[in-house]
Amino acid sequence: MTKLIATLLFCATVGLSATSQAKPWWVQGAANNQDFLDPDVAFRASAAIDGNTLRVRWVIAEGYYLYHQRMQILAESPDLAIGPVQWPAGTMITDQFMGTQEVFLQQVEASARLTRADHGAHPVQVKVIYQGCAKAGLCYPTIAKVLFPSSAAAIRAPSTQSPHTWQLAAIFGGCAAFLIAGLRLRRP
Repeated sequence: MTKLIATLLFCATVGLSATSQAKPWWVQGAANNQDFLDPDVAFRASAAIDGNTLRVRWVIAEGYYLYHQRMQILAESPDLAIGPVQWPAGTMITDQFMGTQEVFLQQVEASARLTRADHGAHPVQVKVIYQGCAKAGLCYPTIAKVLFPSSAAAIRAPSTQSPHTWQLAAIFGGCAAFLIAGLRLRRP
């Protein structure tokens, strides 16, 4: 019975590590088989509310950029209205995918006035839509996310935690639970 549990645990570990090495569909066949960042790492979006002002910030990884013309901020909550979005000036580049474009490098913060007709009955949710590329030759598909804005202080210090930390904890926790359950079943 112990050999069976060990064999199953080994097979599960090998299977999980093999799938973790697979590249996402948008990276496969990219320029020179270079490793590119996951879009959630390349373009980290966060939102905060400061009074009646919504602030949305993207932190952009080195070697990546976002197209200004492909960025939108939309109201997702019922009875929420977002006024005209104020964007800073970007950088003009000639891009191999889209021609001459205004792009944002490193980070960008947009702001807009919020109006709530529900008087706080619903949580504030905004949808952000954006598209970007890696300078090394990979253009990501359009990304759409729903954000739950926090207080203004939270947008000033974006999280540095890796998005894969919780996944590793879940895998190891599941393996440990499986092992403990197997040991408990073995006892008479």
